[in-house]
Amino acid sequence: RELGAALRRCRCGESASGCAGRGALGVAARGQRGSGSGGPTRGSLPGRGATMAASREDLERMMFFEQARDQAEAEWKANHNDAQALTRWGGAMLELSQYRHGPEAVDMIEMAVSKFEMALKINPRKHDALWCLGNALTSQGFLFPEPDRAQSFFDRAKTCFERALREEPTNEVYKKSLEMTARAPGLHAELQVQLAQQQAQQQQQQQQQKGAAKADPDEEFWYDVAGWSVLVGGVALLSAAVMFSGK
Repeated sequence: RELGAALRRCRCGESASGCAGRGALGVAARGQRGSGSGGPTRGSLPGRGATMAASREDLERMMFFEQARDQAEAEWKANHNDAQALTRWGGAMLELSQYRHGPEAVDMIEMAVSKFEMALKINPRKHDALWCLGNALTSQGFLFPEPDRAQSFFDRAKTCFERALREEPTNEVYKKSLEMTARAPGLHAELQVQLAQQQAQQQQQQQQQKGAAKADPDEEFWYDVAGWSVLVGGVALLSAAVMFSGK
């Protein structure tokens, strides 16, 4: 109940739109090398190594946003001009994408983007939808190894944050998001180095254990959550503050 109450205080709406930066960045964290390892996704029932408290919180959080998604979808079906329902729907999808890996997570981000864009067609000045869209676009940018392609998403995200800030100039969260966008290209480049090093280590281990097995090309380039979490600790702290802000 306490978790649900905190989530309902999310900046983007009464029913917890879920579009805080943590949702966007959490999915980017699942990056470029897919879920081919056979390990459980974050949305799976927790393994033996997980603590009871953490397992309960993850499951509670996932259920909350599944309910939020379903409620927002129902509200939009009742009124196709409900921009707030679309924003909450997209936000819930963005949060739920944290509990998925690989293509499923990417699909959820893309779906979230489409909901935010639909909301903005109804109300182009809806600042919370602009901010949510900026987070989603940032997450999409980190899913591509090519700097130019990633930068195109970062540029679009920057535009969204600038527009949101114009609509609500005193919003400190929007200001911080815009500041963090300027750091995205450098973080992206640093992450590629970490991923290359980690991939080389894993290939070496596979060669030692199985005799130089080739990687599946379909599993090429999905992010690793640990590497990204280390890189963007500052962003994660900001995102957590946003999600649980009392405003």
